[in-house]
Amino acid sequence: MKKELVHTLTSTFEAHAQHMDSGVEFWLARDLQHLLGYTEWRNFMLAINKAKTACEISDHAIADHFVDVNKTITMPKGAQKEVPDIMLTRYACYLIAQNGDPRKQQIAFAQTYFAMQTRKAELIEQRLLAAERVFARQKLAETEKELSQVIYEQTGENKNFALIRSKGDTALFGKPTQSMKAQWNVPDSRPLADFAPTIILKAKDFATEITIFNAREHKMKTESAISSEHITNNQAVRKTLLERGIRPENLPPAEDVKKVERRLASEEKKVLRKPDVLDKE
Repeated sequence: MKKELVHTLTSTFEAHAQHMDSGVEFWLARDLQHLLGYTEWRNFMLAINKAKTACEISDHAIADHFVDVNKTITMPKGAQKEVPDIMLTRYACYLIAQNGDPRKQQIAFAQTYFAMQTRKAELIEQRLLAAERVFARQKLAETEKELSQVIYEQTGENKNFALIRSKGDTALFGKPTQSMKAQWNVPDSRPLADFAPTIILKAKDFATEITIFNAREHKMKTESAISSEHITNNQAVRKTLLERGIRPENLPPAEDVKKVERRLASEEKKVLRKPDVLDKE
């Protein structure tokens, strides 16, 4: 397929994309019909029905990707008429294209176009989740640093801060830090939190924030009092997690957060160096 045609088709397909108020992207079936080179609506409906079947087989809800609507069209003599139409997600468009004749240039292009658009969305989602975890780890580190300072300010020392943090881990996981490190294959020299999933990082941060608040509010003057407070708060957070069906000690470890940070930084440099890099992944 010639480069000029690819650019033309890309612009055409993107121009017909519409967005709901929620930001969800969609195409109207009657627009896609012409984009894919179908002259008859009834013939295009055959492809749509095959796509719906493929959607169902893939364990996706048809109603989430194919939404029946009405569209007003202008007749040759100026009269207006309502005709049935369908709002299609990017995934629905991809399935329709997959059920078309790849010998047609429009179909061949659409198969690749929507596959890449879907993949791009997946990559963006993965990056957002990775960035969220990195931020959660950084936030926990800052909160733990603040707790260490509070302990020093109110007791005159914080030499046992690591022990207090470990007691919090035991209360949250129901087993000691070292046991969790062994379970998650965490090197002895690395913090357990560097391999914790986002939900656990946020849980630990929440418990620590409560400890800081109560230590100040109740003017706790001993490490033992603050340690007891921290244990109680982690136990309370654990109870909440268990009630919601989340057992912290049974969760699998996440990727080393340092590796995630380096990967995100590397990808950012690539984008800055070559802005269209995401379009080629």
